[in-house]
Amino acid sequence: MKIAFQMDPIAPVNIDADSTFRIAEEAQARAHSLFYYTPDHLAYVEGRVTARGCDLEVRRVKGDHFSLGEEYEADLADFDVVWLRQDPPFDMHYITTTHLLQRVMPGTLVVNDPFWVRNFPEKLLVLDFPQLMPPTAIARDLATIRAFKARHGDVILKPLYGNGGAGVFHLAESDRNLSSLHELFTGFSREPLIVQKYLPEIKHGDKRVILVDGAPVGAINRVPAQGETRSNMHVGGRPEKIGLTARDIEICETIGPILKEKGQVFVGIDVIGDYLTEINVTSPTGIQELERFDGINVAAMIWEVIEAKRG
Repeated sequence: MKIAFQMDPIAPVNIDADSTFRIAEEAQARAHSLFYYTPDHLAYVEGRVTARGCDLEVRRVKGDHFSLGEEYEADLADFDVVWLRQDPPFDMHYITTTHLLQRVMPGTLVVNDPFWVRNFPEKLLVLDFPQLMPPTAIARDLATIRAFKARHGDVILKPLYGNGGAGVFHLAESDRNLSSLHELFTGFSREPLIVQKYLPEIKHGDKRVILVDGAPVGAINRVPAQGETRSNMHVGGRPEKIGLTARDIEICETIGPILKEKGQVFVGIDVIGDYLTEINVTSPTGIQELERFDGINVAAMIWEVIEAKRG
């Protein structure tokens, strides 16, 4: 098949951790041809959705992990599969790419389905499952956030559309910085904030459960660094081997059918203790760590689903 990757710049990726690299590597091993472009080179031109990019080869050699052909303009309708793999922020630029990619479907399979990526932001889709999540509020209004904190004491405050642990604050019951943080966030963004009851179980880790076509295939645990609340690997969280609990499976059985129905082939959910905190559909990661810990080739599972969808 002809496969296009819409992703962030490939040069700085960590080949031992990046899920997009592993997916591309597996595609190449299955004799699919690869094309690479960054989202700023996606365009709509007179009825065609195009991308200016290069043919791509990847290899597991640090410092020499890819080769690019000559740049050219490609019609994305000529591809069997387009991967939507750039990282958030989930801003209007990101949203616009989902609108454009939606126009090449169904002739071209876009993974994950861009219509539902647009309508399933990670911190909002979880609201469909209130029985699975910790107490949560989404608001821009300081009085609403302050009242939530008064009810729950210890809280986590973060931007609604952030990623990688950026801008995440733990405000203990005695903390007096809520007004200042609200002023800071609202001073540079019109987006609401999300505030959740603090879960002390985070000290034992934030579990990333990987789902392929709605079914759980494994999990890794991400443990915060000493003195940190955030467990994201971008900010020093340590990945550890861990299994799926009965509660993890219950969560996946609840959310999995809707993810499968809406074309969300590769999803990573975050579970702290017994609570679901996020459903990551934009650019989930964790498959390389899972493969190292448990020998589970998630990339191969993903391609088996895609190849079946393409007949």
